[in-house]
Amino acid sequence: MDSKGNVHTTCQHWRLDVDAEGLTWVTLDKHNESTNSLSSAVMDELAVLLDGFDRHPPQGVIFRSGKAAGFIAGADIQEFTQLDTPEKGIELVTRGWQLFARLASVPYPTLALVRGHCLGGGLELALACRYLLAVDEPATRMGLPEVMLGIVPGWGGMLRLPERVGPQVALDMMLTGKTVDARKARRLGLADECVPPRVMDQAAAMLVLSNQPRRRPPLLQRLLNGPFRALVARTARKQVARRARAEHYPAPYAIIDIWARHHGNALAAPQLIDSIVRSPTARNLVRVFFMQERLKSLGKGGTFQAKRVHVVGAGVMGGDIAAWCAQRGLTVTLQDQGMERIAPALQRAYAAWGKRIRDARELRNVMDRLIPDPDGHGARQADVVIEAIFENLEAKHVLLQDLEAKIRSDAVLATNTSSLRIEDLRSPLARPERLIGIHFFNPVARMPLVEVVAAEGSDPEVVQRGIAFVRQIDRLPLPVRSAPGFLVNAVLGPYMLEAMRAVDEGLTPATVDEAMLAFGMPMGPIELIDMVGLDVALAAGKSLAGAGAEPPRCLLEHFNAGYLGRKAGRGFYEYRAGRPVKGPVGTVPAGLAERLVRPLLERSRQLVNEGVVADADLADAGVIFGTGFAPFTGGPLNYLRSQHA
Repeated sequence: MDSKGNVHTTCQHWRLDVDAEGLTWVTLDKHNESTNSLSSAVMDELAVLLDGFDRHPPQGVIFRSGKAAGFIAGADIQEFTQLDTPEKGIELVTRGWQLFARLASVPYPTLALVRGHCLGGGLELALACRYLLAVDEPATRMGLPEVMLGIVPGWGGMLRLPERVGPQVALDMMLTGKTVDARKARRLGLADECVPPRVMDQAAAMLVLSNQPRRRPPLLQRLLNGPFRALVARTARKQVARRARAEHYPAPYAIIDIWARHHGNALAAPQLIDSIVRSPTARNLVRVFFMQERLKSLGKGGTFQAKRVHVVGAGVMGGDIAAWCAQRGLTVTLQDQGMERIAPALQRAYAAWGKRIRDARELRNVMDRLIPDPDGHGARQADVVIEAIFENLEAKHVLLQDLEAKIRSDAVLATNTSSLRIEDLRSPLARPERLIGIHFFNPVARMPLVEVVAAEGSDPEVVQRGIAFVRQIDRLPLPVRSAPGFLVNAVLGPYMLEAMRAVDEGLTPATVDEAMLAFGMPMGPIELIDMVGLDVALAAGKSLAGAGAEPPRCLLEHFNAGYLGRKAGRGFYEYRAGRPVKGPVGTVPAGLAERLVRPLLERSRQLVNEGVVADADLADAGVIFGTGFAPFTGGPLNYLRSQHA
C-alpha cells in the first residue's frame, strides 16, 4: 500500500480494498476452495500483509470472508497428517502463535467480521483482532473445536478466549468443542456486537472508526483468570475426568494445564504440545474427521431436495424422526391410529424443543411444521415417506402396499426397519425396486448416523435420493447392503451377547460395563441393552441369530420379570431420573475388555468382506457414529490393524 492508499499485493488468497474512510478491508478468499482454511500459504501471505501494514499503517483493518460458506473453518487439517517429526509440530504451533500475537499487538484498530462458521484457527484469528462483529443468522457459529481432533488451540485461543469470556465459559467451550451462535457470542462478550446482515458492513466500519477500547471483563472473570485460576483448573479437571480418561484423550487435560500453568501459551510447553499433536489419539481423531467428511460428501451432487416428509408410526422412533425433520425445516405429517397415539410424540417434541429453542415464535413455527395426520392424507404430497411401525413383517406388508398406492411415483419410499430384510419387506409391492431402508438410531436427536439400505436390484436413483435426504436433515448417510442387522446392529448384536454371557457366568453388570468404559466406550454394553430395550434386544437377537438360538439366561429372566430397560424404569439396572443405579464395581478380570470387543471387531471385518459396507473406512465410520465406538481408536478395523502392527 502506498502513501495514496493504493493497494499493491500479489497475494493469491487475500484481497485488499481501501474505502472512502481510509479503512482497509482484507478479504480471505482461498484460491480454488469452497471454504476458507488457514493453510501454510494463507498464513505466509497474512504475514506479508502485516509487513505492508507496518510500513504504511492503515486507518483500520476489517477482516472478512469472500466465501458464501462462512468466515474461516480453521486450520488446514490436511497439514496435520504431515507432522511426522517433533520439529514440524512445534513449527506449526510457533508460526500461528507468533503471527496472531503480532496481529494482536498492532497499533491500529482491527475487526473480524464473522458471518457463518468461525472455528478453530479462524476464531483464534478473530480473537487476535481488537473487535469481533458477529452477523446474526443461523449459519454463524463460533468455537474452538480442536479437542475433537485430539489437539489444542495453540495459536492463542487458550490465552485470548478466557480473557474475553472468562475462564469457566472458555474452558467449557475448549474442552467440549461446543460452538455458540452470534447472539450468545454477544451475551458472553465474545462478540462486541451482533447485527443483521443488511447492516454488517456499516456496523463494522463504525466500530473500527470509533477506535474505542474493548470492554473489560467483569471483576470476577478477571479474578478467576488470575489469582483463582488454580481453583478453576481443579474443577475443570474433575469435570473432564467424568467424561474422558487421560490415557485415551490427553488433549483436554493439556488445555487445562497450559491455561493454568502457562497462561495459555502453548510454546511454553513444547514437549507437551509435541506429545499431543503427534499422539495416536490425534492421528486417529483426524482420521475420523476425514471419514466424517467423506460421509457428508456422499449426499452432494444431486438435485433432490425434500420439502415434505410423511412418517407412519408415532412411537418413540417414528415420532422422534418426524420431530427431527420438522426441526430441520421440513413440513412433516405424522400418521398413526388416532390422535391418542400421536399426541405423546407431539408432547415429547415440544418438551425437547422447549429446552433448546428460546424464541417463542421460532418454537411455534417448528411445532406448526409437525402436523398430526391420523388419516394419512399427507402421504400423497410427500417427497419422502418413512414407515416406522413395529417390527412385524405382515403388518409392514399391508402398510407398504397401502402407501405405494397413494404416494407420488417420484417419492422416496423408505422403511426404518432395524432387523428385517428389504427383500422380504418389498415382496408384495408393484415396484419393489423403489423401497429402500432409511434406518435411524435411538435417540434420533443425538445419534448422527443413518444407514441407507439398498437391496439387490434397488433403484440407484432412489438410493441416492435417500442419501441426499439424510444429508439435508444434517445426518451422516452410510450406504449399506440389505443383510440381517445391516452394519451397526449386526456388530452390536454379538458384542452385547458376549456381555450378557459374562453376566451369566457370574460377573455383575457394573463390572462388565466398567471393563468397556475403561476400554474407551462411552457407555457399557449392559447399560446399552437397557437403553435399546430388553424386548427389542430379545427380538433382534432372534432375528439376527435365528429363532432357534438360545438367548442369554440373564436376558430372559429380566424380560420375564417385566424389566424392559430404561423406558420401564428398570432393566439390568434400576433407573432414577433416567440414570442407572449401579452397584459397586468388582475386580475387572484381566482380558475382559478384549474378550467383549472381539466379536464386534470380527463381525465388522466380516461385513466388509461380504460387501455389506463398501470398505473398511466406511465400516469404521459407521460403527463410530452409529454406536459411539471409542473414537480415539479410529474405529474397530483400524484398532484391529493397530493390534497386529
